[in-house]
Amino acid sequence: MLATLTLLLGLPLTLATEPPTCAPLVPVTFDNSTIPGLLGHWIYISGASRYPPHLAELKALKHASFSIFPSSHEDELNTIEVLRLNETCVVKNVSKIHVFWHNSTLMHVDDQTVSIAKVIQSDKDLLILKHISNDFTSLSLSARTPNVSKEHLEEFKAQLHCLGFTEEEIFSTSEKDACPGEETGEGNTDPQLE
Repeated sequence: MLATLTLLLGLPLTLATEPPTCAPLVPVTFDNSTIPGLLGHWIYISGASRYPPHLAELKALKHASFSIFPSSHEDELNTIEVLRLNETCVVKNVSKIHVFWHNSTLMHVDDQTVSIAKVIQSDKDLLILKHISNDFTSLSLSARTPNVSKEHLEEFKAQLHCLGFTEEEIFSTSEKDACPGEETGEGNTDPQLE
């Protein structure tokens, strides 16, 4: 009887401490619908990185949004970013994203910084990127709106835990920290058309 009681009382503790089930991150294989699906306005929601340059920025990042739009080259996209780093709003007018069709990767070039990422399969209104930087793992979540479901956030955090990140290594942004007058994602985001 005592053994059964101990077993029943200990079972919830055992279940609560089991590691999360780790579904594999499945990269998107680029096709003709991939790039049009990336175009438009995105809001950075959360991420984690062990790559020192990204980690420093994540620690200071309070809010970020970006818009992706076509360039005059088939294998290149333009992006505008609006960031709040600590208390400073920064607008990065136009940086480039190179599209590599042969291995389904994106390369973001901003000043002297280059980041390479794979798009991970997810909901059409979510953008999950697995950043490839030397031997450092990074994963980020962006969405079309600041309102991401609790289920999607929990799934994303479970993936981060599967990659070995702790809660202290996960950084999230807040819509309340958006820069004044920041683009809401509605309407035109292509400066070439303004």
